Amino acid sequence: MPGEAEAETPACKPEEQASEPAKEPTPEPSGAEAVPEEQASEPAKEPSPEPSGAEAVPKPAEEKATELREPASEKPSPVPAEVSKPPPASEDLPSCPLLLTVEDVSDSSMTVSWEPPESLGRLGIKGYVLEYHLEGASEWVPVNAQPMMVTQHTLRNLAIGNKLFVRVSAVSPAGAGPAAVLDQPVHIKELIEPPKIRVPRYLRQTYIRKVGEVINLQIPFQGKPKPQVTWTHNGHALDTQRVNVRNGEQDSILFIRSAQRNDSGHYELSVRLDDLEAKAEIDILVIERPGPPKSIKLLDVWGFNAALEWTPPEDTGNTELLGYTVQKADRKTGQWFTVFERCHRTSCTVSDLIIGNSYSFRVFSENQCGLSATAPVTTELAHIQKADTVSKKEGIQERDFSEAPKFTHPLADHTTTLGYSTQLFCSVRATPKPKIIWMKNKMDIQGNPKYRALSEQGICSLEIRKPSPFDAGVYTCKAINALGEASVDCRLDVKASATH
Repeated sequence: MPGEAEAETPACKPEEQASEPAKEPTPEPSGAEAVPEEQASEPAKEPSPEPSGAEAVPKPAEEKATELREPASEKPSPVPAEVSKPPPASEDLPSCPLLLTVEDVSDSSMTVSWEPPESLGRLGIKGYVLEYHLEGASEWVPVNAQPMMVTQHTLRNLAIGNKLFVRVSAVSPAGAGPAAVLDQPVHIKELIEPPKIRVPRYLRQTYIRKVGEVINLQIPFQGKPKPQVTWTHNGHALDTQRVNVRNGEQDSILFIRSAQRNDSGHYELSVRLDDLEAKAEIDILVIERPGPPKSIKLLDVWGFNAALEWTPPEDTGNTELLGYTVQKADRKTGQWFTVFERCHRTSCTVSDLIIGNSYSFRVFSENQCGLSATAPVTTELAHIQKADTVSKKEGIQERDFSEAPKFTHPLADHTTTLGYSTQLFCSVRATPKPKIIWMKNKMDIQGNPKYRALSEQGICSLEIRKPSPFDAGVYTCKAINALGEASVDCRLDVKASATH
């Protein structure tokens, strides 16, 4: 009956008990004896001023509800008023949210999303409530205190190793609807970032250092969790007596306090994380000054010239040679003057020697570190005789080296910038030494302060100082001696700079 349901719980009783008279609760202060179980099927006796012998007649539900409320006036009922309210109708509540999905998981956060429910209920929804509980716990912890209207949320500050169950429910003014729950717990674990090495640009080619200098290489890398880092030198483990390695969270440093030549070679950095591995290769070259040439010989002397020849050094300083430096010294003064720099051959001819003087010669080898510490000196002197006689070794037939001028390297067309000095170069071979004449547009420019002409060892150069558009044209270099003449041409263009 309605009165009985209100007095007990909001749930309804089974239909077969509705026809039987309801048992009235006996007030606790009356001290009445408990009704035996075998009398439970009989109608309950109700306190009434009527005679006891009168036949018990079922009373209407309104009267029974009144009787039930009378004892409540003497002692308050422990049941809260809310319990007596009827439950919300199913059509007032929203249905379960759809497609609850884990969008992203990191080592400290998790993002979930869902779709609105199919049914929003008659009253609509105020938002969603997201809850979670850890594996092994039974209590659901709300993520948001108030319903939120978004359909995606990120849980942050999660601990690595946690396994979380997540559910979400839609909330209407009548209450929360059924919740959508993830089928499996979400495991928060440390993410694996594949190893990767970022080699600095200056280490992508051979790294050159001099003997005694410091080698300090910092190689950044990536990888999570921290990968295993190893170095090798020419395929073997590093010599820990000479090489120090410090591995950090995001870089590895290779340090050698004083580099030696045997530190040169092929270094390989390996960054490994389980089955994933990244490698980087670095070539280091430690160099020093080369040794001197083995020997130098005076081959021949004629006119104002001396022919020299030497042998390469045994030690190049662990790198290729840049060339040789040849010097001469007059026996009278003993001072050395450089004749050639970075000569790539092992022989040369020294010209423009002074008649009546005697000369010694020496040669240095050179690499990136500089000149060799010492240089061999010719054992014989080159005597330049006044009578144009040539001192030579016995048994060597005298040769005639006279020849007409011939340009071995012509002038090249050139473009220069307005106001910036420029030079034109060519080379000529002739014996005896030719006279060099420079012309512009077939007009002699000798003596013009605008131009500076030089000729040394067959190399002819013309410097044009701060050229203007007027200085553009065709330039000619002419070489003349007793046997003939030769000339070469080039075009010079003068252009304004970008700032103009």
